[in-house]
Amino acid sequence: MKNLTTSPLLTSIVVSSRYLSVWIGILLLLLACYWIAPATLTRTSFTTVLPLTSFLALAALGQMLVVMTGGIDLSIPGVMTLAALVTVGISGNLDERLPVAIATALGVSLLLGLISGTLVGVLKLNPLIVTLAMGQIIYGVALAYADNVPNEASVPPAFAAWITAPFLGLSNVVWMVAIISILLVLIFRYTEFGRKFQSVGANPHAAWILGLRVNGYVILAYMTAYLLYGLNGIVLAGFLRSPSLVLGAPYLLGPIAAVVIAGASLTGGLANAISTWGAAFFLVLLNQMLRVLGLPTALQFTVFGIAIIGGMVISGDRIVTLIENSLIGISRFKKNNAEDEKGGVQAT
Repeated sequence: MKNLTTSPLLTSIVVSSRYLSVWIGILLLLLACYWIAPATLTRTSFTTVLPLTSFLALAALGQMLVVMTGGIDLSIPGVMTLAALVTVGISGNLDERLPVAIATALGVSLLLGLISGTLVGVLKLNPLIVTLAMGQIIYGVALAYADNVPNEASVPPAFAAWITAPFLGLSNVVWMVAIISILLVLIFRYTEFGRKFQSVGANPHAAWILGLRVNGYVILAYMTAYLLYGLNGIVLAGFLRSPSLVLGAPYLLGPIAAVVIAGASLTGGLANAISTWGAAFFLVLLNQMLRVLGLPTALQFTVFGIAIIGGMVISGDRIVTLIENSLIGISRFKKNNAEDEKGGVQAT
């Protein structure tokens, strides 16, 4: 932050303010839904909104880890699609094969994350170009693998039933993503590893001077992100029962939009998993409202694009800078007043 001398409370407020816009956006969207599309807020609507929010949030959490290292990931659709097809192909619609199928799909995702992380962290290649290329390669592998998967193949019925099974009024997939979000918050806020990870993202050069293994943290970020993408592909396959080659297509821009709207620093370092979940909820609810209003579903891509631009306009970095400048101005004003009063007393 800029030479800002404030109390710990004010410092905490400044840091937290970058995540405020998403919650204001959700409140405004809920009010808009209430007035122009009340059917969006029904229980039936939310049985669709919450699972879809979880799928987008899980992909966005992986994207968040990459953004925290200063990158953008365009490989999400390929990783999700490949993980889903591997799960279906190996399980062969048999429950007893499911553990091996899931382990293989997650293992492949980790390996792909290791490759991308090495290219970005060790070879210092541009993350946008690397993930774009990796996404194309992975999708090509998925196409080749799909030739060996029967068209009628689907996930084991027990797994599909577990994905949508309710627990305390919410499906298991919603609880799973909520737990992952909370764990990420706890790791980044209360563990030494989490604080070091954020330091590496915020200023890699300074972190290197302090002796942190910057390359290792970058590789770990990509591996964890790809693990989350793979997990997302698996659970989405369970939700759809019979995944297709376009399973991951809607998750190219959505996770980027969610991370940007959530207030993550696009230069790396700061982000919040709960705000990222909130941003995913905002986007899915907005899309649901458009459907209720009868607008074309193709408008979703336009909305995501507008959301990314809007998120950058009111990004967390801009909000923090505005609040910092305001606090500095207030501090200088008080200091000048104090000096003027002191000077007046001395003159008297």
